Amino acid sequence: MGKTGAKIKRKIVQIDEDKCDGCGLCIMSCAEGALQIIDGKARLVSDKYCDSLGACLSECPQDAISIIEREGEAFDEEAVKKHLAEQPPPVPGQSCGCPSAVLKHFEVKDALPCGCPSSTVSQFKATAKETTGSQHESHASELAHWPVQLTLVPAKAPFLQGADLLLAADCTAFAYGGFHAGFLKDHALLVACPKLDNYEAHLAKLSEILRQSDVKSLTVLRMEVPCCAGLTRMAMQAILSSDKDIPFKESIIGTRGEIKS
Repeated sequence: MGKTGAKIKRKIVQIDEDKCDGCGLCIMSCAEGALQIIDGKARLVSDKYCDSLGACLSECPQDAISIIEREGEAFDEEAVKKHLAEQPPPVPGQSCGCPSAVLKHFEVKDALPCGCPSSTVSQFKATAKETTGSQHESHASELAHWPVQLTLVPAKAPFLQGADLLLAADCTAFAYGGFHAGFLKDHALLVACPKLDNYEAHLAKLSEILRQSDVKSLTVLRMEVPCCAGLTRMAMQAILSSDKDIPFKESIIGTRGEIKS
């Protein structure tokens, strides 16, 4: 350990921001708390927190992390202890502390998905009972994985392999009451908005997913409003750029919740 604040030439992790998709898997693998998700990307908080052992490298599904040799502050074990002590304590019952526990199946009676990073990848099958003053029948959720936002899903996520993929516009699940049973059942889900989100970034991400995952089919579920047609255009462009023959289907939901086509 060198003098505090002194710059020395040593090995330190480096993150390729172009490859990083902010999945957060590396964060939990770093026992020193040297990495954080900032503006949707994993970033090194401080050189002095990095021990350069590279535990985070094997956790990154995008191969965005490497170890390089450069000038930086020496690893400071005392600074790490102080840094970790200042972090908020984990919430009891949440299984977000161990990297090996990130990918899993669980029932709703078990601990709920970790709320720490919204991008923590989990696989689950949940059942929810809705009550609004009177008893209603139970409705089974068909969502089998987390996250669902296109920006947050790693291109090599296990739940994408061999999946029938549903790319749904944000509003569709709210407009169509039978979303889970009618469309989500037996599908992996990606959610995006072609109007409010970054279209080019989404196109690049979806293209990467189709290239790297063995997706069996792609269904676009969008609203009838004109701007939502961009989601269909995005999907077709992504299929073309993937150089794969992926069966494609489009379904359109009306603003009153009816199926238009």
